Amino acid sequence: MFNNDTNNFIEILAKVGRFCRFTWGVLINPLVSHKSARPSIARAQTLNQMYEIGIKSVPVVMVTGAFVAMTLAVQSYAQLKEMGLQDRLGSLINISVVKELGPVLTAFMLAGRVGGALTAELGTMRVTEQIDAIQAMGADPIRYLVWPRFLACVLLIPFLTIYADLMGVLGGYAISVWHFGINSEAYWRFSSAIVEKWDISIGIFKSVFFGASIALISCHKGFSCTHGARGVGKACTEAFVFSFIAILTLNFILAIIFKAIYMTLWNVQSYI
Repeated sequence: MFNNDTNNFIEILAKVGRFCRFTWGVLINPLVSHKSARPSIARAQTLNQMYEIGIKSVPVVMVTGAFVAMTLAVQSYAQLKEMGLQDRLGSLINISVVKELGPVLTAFMLAGRVGGALTAELGTMRVTEQIDAIQAMGADPIRYLVWPRFLACVLLIPFLTIYADLMGVLGGYAISVWHFGINSEAYWRFSSAIVEKWDISIGIFKSVFFGASIALISCHKGFSCTHGARGVGKACTEAFVFSFIAILTLNFILAIIFKAIYMTLWNVQSYI
């Protein structure tokens, strides 16, 4: 039993090491010169991935952002009304959306819609030996297959997050003002008093880390996929689960870091 536990621990460490090596290879890839690299192909791949990852994700992000905010308005109105604070419903909705719900749920949707597709596509290329063929021709599969997908995720998820925030704000406004009859001027006044540029910036900045983690985990699972259809399906499932765990973990860690930074800056400004 002790040997089995030791072997499992060593296997976990080996998997973590392979992922770290893969991540390092992706991050330094633009800094490494490639004699066989053709920039035109890389640009075309990146633009194609931007369309697949960004444009095609807009409807999902729109529905998610709007309905989450509307649900939050419905669930919170009764409690605030009992305390006579219903006019502050907008501040509760908007601070929750732009700081936490917008970036996290956008990342969840991206992990489900895009992460699985990336893993399945690269996993299929692995089991059909297309990646091996690219390497045999002297080309770098990281440069042509992984980097365009990684760049598209990192660059476009902030814009998708901003769009989700916008739809959440508008959805919350529609339910609060048109359904519950909250004063429109009070809705925006209390919202602007609570939501700061710092809160919006935090959500956008966190989304960059979410997008990077989704792309790295999904592409790594596709590259390390075992042979057969079962291996591709298992890789997609693992990519989806690990992406969720990574998003939640990063969200917690970054929340602590940004809270500490904000308190430090606030204390410094109070002494000026």
